[in-house]
Amino acid sequence: MCATAVQSESENGAAVNPRWGSPIAQLVGVTKTYYKPDGTVLVEAVGRAGKGVDLTVPRGQYLAIMGASGSGKSTLMNMLGCLDRPTTGSYLLDGQDVSVMPDTELSSYRGRKIGFVFQAFNLIPELTVLENVEVPLLYQGVSRHERRERAMRKLELVGLADRTGHRPRELSGGQQQRTAIARALVTEPVVLMADEPTGNLDSATGESILRVIEDLHASGMTIIMVTHDDRISERCERIFRLKDGMVESDRFVPKKAAESR
Repeated sequence: MCATAVQSESENGAAVNPRWGSPIAQLVGVTKTYYKPDGTVLVEAVGRAGKGVDLTVPRGQYLAIMGASGSGKSTLMNMLGCLDRPTTGSYLLDGQDVSVMPDTELSSYRGRKIGFVFQAFNLIPELTVLENVEVPLLYQGVSRHERRERAMRKLELVGLADRTGHRPRELSGGQQQRTAIARALVTEPVVLMADEPTGNLDSATGESILRVIEDLHASGMTIIMVTHDDRISERCERIFRLKDGMVESDRFVPKKAAESR
């Protein structure tokens, strides 16, 4: 499939898969440049002057972002996750242009709209599993009773309802990552962003985590995943590959392959 055809289908996800809805994340002409203290360019991490990166992710899509080390995939993920702002271009997340939001408003919006899962589990060792999952709701000012109820529902969803009182050190790697997934979901985000979520796990445990993520996608969740593993990306619905900060390819995984997960 040629690049033009891919872009056309990307902008109209329903033409590719009727399960996909309207755009949930839309980058238009985005670049990210890092500068030296003297103002000269250190590195153009994503895009080039006068040539930004476009990416439209429909609601309900399972997207893999790939690329070699230094390709710009982590920078792109940080912009999609509202952890970093583009140097130029715009970013619409669930219909709002977050590229121009004030920092305080952006932080609040990010907390409501995006759930993050990282390679490092980033759990707080002093807290129990249940308390770790409650943390995002604490920052949102949710009452203690509601925090507990919502956290319990997400722990049940990932199969950890019997581990709520354990500390992270008492869990296996897979259980820690399931806890992190529950924490990411507790705010009812519109998109789950996963950065190498199986990178610290053995193959069998990694497989169980991928199945959790795939079950979430089957229920309608939009998933954006950074991975270096072709075997994982082929289980997604679409693969967006960067090279030297530019789009190298953007292709949809054949339906049969995506459904054979």
